[in-house]
Amino acid sequence: MSAIAEVFPVLMKGIEITIIVLIFSAIFGYLFAFIAGLCRLSNNVILRKFTGFYVEIFRGTSLIVQLFWLYYALPMLFGIDLGSNLLAGVLAISLNYGAYMSEIVRGSILAVAKGQTEASTALNMSRFQRMRLVIFPQAVRMMLPEFGNYLIQMLKATSLVSLIGMTDILYYGDILRSSDLSAAPTVYMLVLVFYFIMALPLIWLTRKAESISKKGVAT
Repeated sequence: MSAIAEVFPVLMKGIEITIIVLIFSAIFGYLFAFIAGLCRLSNNVILRKFTGFYVEIFRGTSLIVQLFWLYYALPMLFGIDLGSNLLAGVLAISLNYGAYMSEIVRGSILAVAKGQTEASTALNMSRFQRMRLVIFPQAVRMMLPEFGNYLIQMLKATSLVSLIGMTDILYYGDILRSSDLSAAPTVYMLVLVFYFIMALPLIWLTRKAESISKKGVAT
C-alpha cells in the first residue's frame, strides 16, 4: 500500500496532459473525418484523389512513425517546425484516426436508403439541401457507435505522446519505473487503472450513442 501511495500522486500529474491531448485529438479527428469523408463523395476528381491519398497514407502507416515524422523529421527535412510537442501529438493522433473515421462517414452516407434521395429529389431539393436535411441526419445516427469506439481508441493512443517528451501519465510512469525497477509492476498496474477509469465515461457515452442510433429504427 505504501508503494501505491507514493506512485499515485506522481501519476496524477500526467492526467491533465492526457485529457488535453484527448480533447483536441477528438475535436480535430472528427473534423478531419467529416471533411475527408465528404470530399471522397465529391464530384471533383482531384478532391477525391487527394483525400483518398491522405486516407491511405495515414491508414497504411504506423501512428508512432507518423508522430516521429511530425515532431522530428519535418523540421529536419523541410524546415517545418510545429512549435510544440502538443501540436505534433494532437496532429498525429487526429490525422490518423480522422483517416479511419472518414471511411465511417463515407460508408454511413452511402448506406442511407436510395429511396430517401429519390424522395428528396422529387421534392425539388438541391443536392446541398438533400445532404443537409435528409441524408446527413440519418447517416450521423449510423456513425455514432463507431465514433464512440474510436474515441476510446484515441484515449489509448494518447500514451504515445510520452515518446516525444510530453508529461502525460505514461511519462511519469516511465520515470518512476526507471528510478526504481522493483516498483515497475505497481507503476504499470496503476497506469492501467488510470486509463481504465478515464475510459469508463467514454464507454458509457458509446453505449448511449448506440441506444440513440437505434431509436426510431424498425427491427
